[in-house]
Amino acid sequence: MPSSGGWPALPYEQWQATRDTLHAHTQVLGKLAVGLAPPEPQLQHAALTLTGRGWETRPLPARDRSGSLVAALDLHEHHVVLEHSDGRRHRIPLVPDRPVGEVTREVLAAVRAMAGPVPFDPRPQETPWSTPLDEDDDHATYDSAAVTTYFRAATRAALALAAVRAPFRGRATPVNAWWGSFDLAVNLFSGRPADPPSGDFIMRNAMDSQEIAIGWWPGDERYPRPAFYGYAHPAPPGYSDVALEPPAARWEPSLGEFVLDWEDVRRSDDPHQAALAFARSLIRHSCAACDWDPALAATLDGIPPPVR
Repeated sequence: MPSSGGWPALPYEQWQATRDTLHAHTQVLGKLAVGLAPPEPQLQHAALTLTGRGWETRPLPARDRSGSLVAALDLHEHHVVLEHSDGRRHRIPLVPDRPVGEVTREVLAAVRAMAGPVPFDPRPQETPWSTPLDEDDDHATYDSAAVTTYFRAATRAALALAAVRAPFRGRATPVNAWWGSFDLAVNLFSGRPADPPSGDFIMRNAMDSQEIAIGWWPGDERYPRPAFYGYAHPAPPGYSDVALEPPAARWEPSLGEFVLDWEDVRRSDDPHQAALAFARSLIRHSCAACDWDPALAATLDGIPPPVR
């Protein structure tokens, strides 16, 4: 997978099997967060973080009250890493031909030994497969080189999303790593409530406020190529009828979102600036179309507040 200016190519079809295995491993971390973290609005307690070594939970309270636990996918050394606040550590190799079910069972055994019983629903969420994670022998492909390339791309995307979010003075999420949809996203909120688009569990909890979302994903069965994306909720009539920056950005009817393909970004003269241009033009359009407070919207074109 060749790279362009440090923004690597990530052809979906070349790493799809590894992508699905990695996605399944992130679901295990997410399920631990759901079982242990105190609930937050918009399901923020369930989100993971992309760090300098891979996908990680935030510190999770141990059920036996012994302290906290962090679970991580170390995408440099290719291990699941479980770390207790008292210094205990357990590592589980991520290697080719090792099924997700086997890794999941070892993760759960280690978590219970370190932190006590943990509620864990093994059913995967938002995936085209339904085999419980602790029984999944189908997903066993793990190409470490492909994972490294993915992590390089995801890091570039996360840095762009963080830069877009930085000056906003309203309520906003950090750059979340979502294990259901296997994407990275920032959500900005106007402070107004909104009706969820449907009554299912995720929608009624995650989308009950007016928001603008900007994100990136490495592709899936619906859209088999990596891309930045963005949308507003709720979107008014005519929301999609606008041209965004850069010119390669477009409305994708099948997704109901604006998209900018990763290949168009990485082949531009300045990929980081191309990603920022897309995000900022989408946010400006969304704020105007959705009648956000102009003063709040204007902060997105500012700079982060000074450190005093």
